Amino acid sequence: MKEYSPFEILGPIMVGPSSSHTAGACKIARLAAKICPDDYESVEFYLHGSFAFTYKGHGTDRALLGGIMGFKTYDSSIRNAYEIADERGIKYSFIPMNLGENYHPNTVKIKFNYKDRDSEYVIGSSIGGGNMKIVDINGIQVDYDGKFPTLLFQYPEQKGVIADVSTILAKESYNIESINTSKDELTNIVTLTVELDEGASESVLNKLLNNSRYITSKYVEV
Repeated sequence: MKEYSPFEILGPIMVGPSSSHTAGACKIARLAAKICPDDYESVEFYLHGSFAFTYKGHGTDRALLGGIMGFKTYDSSIRNAYEIADERGIKYSFIPMNLGENYHPNTVKIKFNYKDRDSEYVIGSSIGGGNMKIVDINGIQVDYDGKFPTLLFQYPEQKGVIADVSTILAKESYNIESINTSKDELTNIVTLTVELDEGASESVLNKLLNNSRYITSKYVEV
């Protein structure tokens, strides 16, 4: 299991009671809902480690529900997340389970189920102080903390993708904060995450995202 420095676990502005179990969980769910298509029929929260044992008492369940509805960590609506989710007709379930020893104790797998296509999921770990890491998207390992506006691409392994994305951004005078790739060795599907130091305009997003070479192309704002 990865270790995290004290600089990664400073506390956030939040609805409590716990930065790890509430704020971090809310951030994971909020990003997961941006990464996966929003026309899901139901959502399942698989709770690992301490999340599985304390999710009701520490408000992790409300934070996760609030997160998929787009609430930020300091939104008081988190306290009424069950009622709001029910009013919106969101079908949800919480399932304590062991995801394996490789995951941080505060980890959740969020699975979105769709009517006419396969389910999609995101696994995220709350690492302390309201900070979190997205560590898996649909079976592909990633390392994404959601602190910067981010471009997310998935595509069959091929040459030139990183060069093309970098060139477009350079021509539009954008600075890349970080760039990372992960590959599923069984399917040869690559996940590329590109963090920017500022938000992307509609025109540059049109140039970047509308390309048939990608299985998935998304822009996720903080």
